[in-house]
Amino acid sequence: MNDKAQSAILSTNLSDNLALIRSLLNEPSDLFVKVIKSGDGPASFAVICLSGLSDTGLIHDHIIRPIQQSRLSSEEWMPLQDDNALLDELENKLLAVQIIRRERCLPEIVPFLLTGDTVLIAEGTGQALVISSRSGPERSVEEPQTEALVRGPRVGFTENIQTNVSLIRRMITDPQLSFETYTVGQRSKQTLSVMYIKGIIHPDIVNEVKRRLDSIGIDMAPESGTVEQWIEDSFLSPFPQILHTERPDKVVAALFQGKAAILLDGTPFALVLPTTFISLVQSPEDYYERWMIGSLIRLLRYAAILISLFLPAIYIALISFHQGMIPFKLASSIAASREGVPFPAVIEAILMEATLELLREAGIRLPKPIGQTIGIVGGLVIGEAAVQAGVVSPIMVIVVAVTAISSFTIPSYSAGIAFRMLRFATMIASAILGLYGIVLMFIMITIHLLRLYSFGVPYSAPFAPSLRGDWQDLFIRAPITVLTRRPRFMQTRDEDRVDPNGGKR
Repeated sequence: MNDKAQSAILSTNLSDNLALIRSLLNEPSDLFVKVIKSGDGPASFAVICLSGLSDTGLIHDHIIRPIQQSRLSSEEWMPLQDDNALLDELENKLLAVQIIRRERCLPEIVPFLLTGDTVLIAEGTGQALVISSRSGPERSVEEPQTEALVRGPRVGFTENIQTNVSLIRRMITDPQLSFETYTVGQRSKQTLSVMYIKGIIHPDIVNEVKRRLDSIGIDMAPESGTVEQWIEDSFLSPFPQILHTERPDKVVAALFQGKAAILLDGTPFALVLPTTFISLVQSPEDYYERWMIGSLIRLLRYAAILISLFLPAIYIALISFHQGMIPFKLASSIAASREGVPFPAVIEAILMEATLELLREAGIRLPKPIGQTIGIVGGLVIGEAAVQAGVVSPIMVIVVAVTAISSFTIPSYSAGIAFRMLRFATMIASAILGLYGIVLMFIMITIHLLRLYSFGVPYSAPFAPSLRGDWQDLFIRAPITVLTRRPRFMQTRDEDRVDPNGGKR
């Protein structure tokens, strides 16, 4: 692209403008250019768009046809030769479409063309009308694929940011709900939207989010995970500091807690921030069921995290170092099952855990019907074959199976991967130091969580700093009538969830 094209402004010659636009776009084969004349007048117009990105029906019915059928005579067109007068006539009388803006600079027009908008240029004017006409194939609103619930809305985000914004708008009719639009990707020019509720969120969080988004300097962001990695606090931590979700109801609940959300065009995953450790354990279903059911399910998740993280390590420590802590009958049963196994407990556990991870990864990458078969049949066949061959003991298969089932109960996929990574570290520590190694790993993980922050909010809140008022929604989920205040660690502007006027505003 030459310097002249880079700095060009619209001229009064229509042919020159079209040549410069083709030059700016590098002569694309899908560029649609149609030069038309007004019905009875002498004016010429050029309609420009990219095929496949624009709504051709809208362009034909609401742009081309109204201009061609206009009844203005040559005498009536003469007073409209002034740029603004002609464009006012088009915008206010002839075109029944959404006009985004008027533009004089050609390079400023190109991003609109590349995103599916239409440009209308009139002969003899130095301005162009940018018309909203974005279209193209898109997925309809469906149930989320990665966050299944027994009870809750069957609605998930799509790859279209406008659809996702409308889903949030339908659930929050508060005029304080704010959207701020950014453009990310120096070449891809993708639309990113930050949303929050002004009367609730702390202004410092909004300012920090804006500062980090302004620092993004990548060519393209193919998925919201790219934005997440760019703006997170610590890239060395295995724990996710930003929560991603496909569920609009989960985003809405976070917004009412004083958090912010990020939507990126082209991905169905929204980012919720700040995030704390307890956010990884909570699920929308906890609040849709009665408080006793929700509390029981949440306690099961905490137990599942401990099992997923420490059960194989405890097995290795007891078998290798602390046999005296095992009851005699159980120790005899374990010894009998391990008779003939050629590997020590740590090698046995690592082999089985690595095999399970391979099966899990294979099940995800293969087509869904085949993947389910590989995951179930492969696990059964390999486990049974390993026991029959004397490579592993039956008790080890039980330990690995219970650990795998426990890891599936964690609502956050990223958090589940973090615990799977740390599981191998705890297994190695227990193989070296026994139970002391497990305690040491627990202390190290706790210290790391205490030192971690997410956009200025302590990751371990409300554990530390200890905010007893927020413990009503920590290990158990108190009744809805008791949860009258928003989380204190978020320092929200409006702390009350309950209307003091009894619901009448």
